[in-house]
Amino acid sequence: MSSLLRSVEVKRFVRWMFLALVLVCIDQMTKQLIIQTMGPLDFEKVLPFLAIVFTMNPGAAFSLLADASGWQRWFLSIIAIIAVALLLVMLFRNTADRLLSFGLVLILAGALGNLIDRVMLGAVVDFILIYWRDFRWPVFNVADSCISIGAGILLFDGFFRKRGETHKTLS
Repeated sequence: MSSLLRSVEVKRFVRWMFLALVLVCIDQMTKQLIIQTMGPLDFEKVLPFLAIVFTMNPGAAFSLLADASGWQRWFLSIIAIIAVALLLVMLFRNTADRLLSFGLVLILAGALGNLIDRVMLGAVVDFILIYWRDFRWPVFNVADSCISIGAGILLFDGFFRKRGETHKTLS
C-alpha cells in the first residue's frame, strides 16, 4: 500500500512539474520574441493602459539592486536556486492539495524563468508595462506574473482555507 501511495504522489508531482515546464517555456518564448523583434527601450502601445517595452533588469523586483556593480547577478541566482529547491520539496509534499500546489507551481515557474535569464543573460528580460496617465507600474514579464499570482494564491490559501478541509486531488 505504501508503494502504491508513493507512486500516486510521484505521478501527481510529475503532472505539476509538467505544468511548471509549460509555464517556463511560455515565459522564455515571450522573452525571446521581444529580444528578436524589439530594440532596448522600444515602446509599442497595445491599449490605452498597456504597452510592450523591452528592458533588461539586472536587479530584483522593482529594480532593487539594479545599480549594484554586478555581484547581484550571482547573489540573486543563488537565492533563486535555494527558493526553487524549497518549492520543489513543498510541492512534492503537497501534491494532493490542488490550490496550494497550483500556487507553488506558479511561483516555481516564475523563479525558474527569471533564473534562466539571470544566468544566461546577466539580467531579466522585462517587457509588459501597465500605465495610466502619470502612473507607471514597473515593467514586468510572464515569470513575474506567475510569481505574483502564485503568491496571491498562497496568501489566500493560508488565510482563508482551513487545514482540516478535504482537498481534491488530480487523480
